[in-house]
Amino acid sequence: MIYLDHNATTRPDPAVVKALAWASQEAWGNPSTLYRAGREAKAVLDAARERVARLIGAPEAAQVVFTSGGTETDALALFGVLRRPDQQKRHLVTSMAEHQAVLRACARLETEGFPVTYLPTDGLGRVDPEDVRRSLRPDTALVSVILANNEVGTVNPVAGIAALCRERGVLVHTDAVQACGKIPVKVEELGVDLLSLSGHKFYGPRGIGSLWVRPGTVLQPVLVGGTQERGLRAGTEPVALAHALGVAADLAQGRIESDGKRIRALRDRLWEGLREAVPGARAHGDLENGLPNTLNVSFPGREAEALILALDEAGIAVGTGSACTTGDTRPSHVLLAMGVPPAEARTSIRFSLGRGNTVEEIDRTASALAGIVRR
Repeated sequence: MIYLDHNATTRPDPAVVKALAWASQEAWGNPSTLYRAGREAKAVLDAARERVARLIGAPEAAQVVFTSGGTETDALALFGVLRRPDQQKRHLVTSMAEHQAVLRACARLETEGFPVTYLPTDGLGRVDPEDVRRSLRPDTALVSVILANNEVGTVNPVAGIAALCRERGVLVHTDAVQACGKIPVKVEELGVDLLSLSGHKFYGPRGIGSLWVRPGTVLQPVLVGGTQERGLRAGTEPVALAHALGVAADLAQGRIESDGKRIRALRDRLWEGLREAVPGARAHGDLENGLPNTLNVSFPGREAEALILALDEAGIAVGTGSACTTGDTRPSHVLLAMGVPPAEARTSIRFSLGRGNTVEEIDRTASALAGIVRR
């Protein structure tokens, strides 16, 4: 199989699998206990927290809160800020092109009486900081803007958005799930207060992610019970998963530059091949400044699902957009937010490349798709 859906999930690196197996056997104790097995497990957990902190440039490892993944992390950020018992501000600002984890959390908050402003994007999928500035109100508690879009790869000017929000005393969250491990992500440079990441997007295990919380940012826990994760996420800590995530974070930090350069060249080669082989093909998003691995292309007159199934028969795996919306027959909300006509949005395919892809695979994909489109 030629796998070109790395934005949906990545195959864990062999070193990550080995780390997961090791920690499952050797760091099996409950890190909240005082005896030796618990202390050993806590040491492994603390080391994993430090590794994740290094990946995102966090000055203190204690600022990293482990969760089950991106969806829970986004929920903890949004619900945690808005549902605080002492929260006097109730307004939330986000964009129309966010991941469903954020959009559906916003929809839930709306049913609870919290007003939400949904900002448009430009034709590349970017949120304009000036639109954010104009949307701020005296009762705005939080702005949540995705760092790198999961469907088209566009990178938002989050640092600029955070700077203007700081002037108004408004907290900022960014969903960096698709960005971490693919491009350099440093929380201090971004200036955000909350940042989400998920391990399985950069060759780590599924079921583990983290929320970075700036010191002084107060959250209401979503899960209640024990006092684990500084009281922000109750439940016995998944030590083995955290250890494997830390290994994935170290690998990503060491390979971001080299992987990015090589994968971008493959992505550009794929686009050139598709453009030459399929007249009328159109790329969406910011190819120059976006994620190096992501290519979203529409093929007018062809249904995306039919193309994907035909590619699957040829041994090539691609996606229509977010894997979280599989089965939804509506056109991509991201493309619609960018101004793409609904009919064209229904013909779009997302190619997301990874470490294992080769020139031969890219050329085979372009050739196969050309034949499928002709048929």
